[in-house]
Amino acid sequence: MFVGEFSHNIDSKGRIIMPVKFREQLGEHFMITKGLDGCLFVYPMDEWEKVAENLAKLPSNQKSARFLQRTFLSGASEAEPDKQGKVLITQPHREYAQLTKEVIIIGVSKRVEIWDAEVWKKYSMPEDDGEFMTAEEAAESMEAISF
Repeated sequence: MFVGEFSHNIDSKGRIIMPVKFREQLGEHFMITKGLDGCLFVYPMDEWEKVAENLAKLPSNQKSARFLQRTFLSGASEAEPDKQGKVLITQPHREYAQLTKEVIIIGVSKRVEIWDAEVWKKYSMPEDDGEFMTAEEAAESMEAISF
């Protein structure tokens, strides 16, 4: 299970250091794709295969299903850390997630997320502008499923 939050910088070649704790779980090869809320999703290969299978099962006659399939599948690329644990974040991925210099890498159960530090700050500590959901709002909505 992926948990924790780490801060790293992108180097001049577009690489980040994947935390050792996550590298061990991700393995030698893993997938990076466009995520939700403006971040990147990172999956170990076995988990990626499950995600891809579930996406393939979505009904192609529904616009939202086609959108999710296109977003996750066309935005995916295989990654492999070098000996120092650096992973290349492609230019399209850096643009999609608005990654600048500092990034936040978080563990979210079965996946890792990569966020621009400023975007993560706005997301994780929202103000009353309504742009992002607060933890309290999320918890209230989970009450119905006994969270």
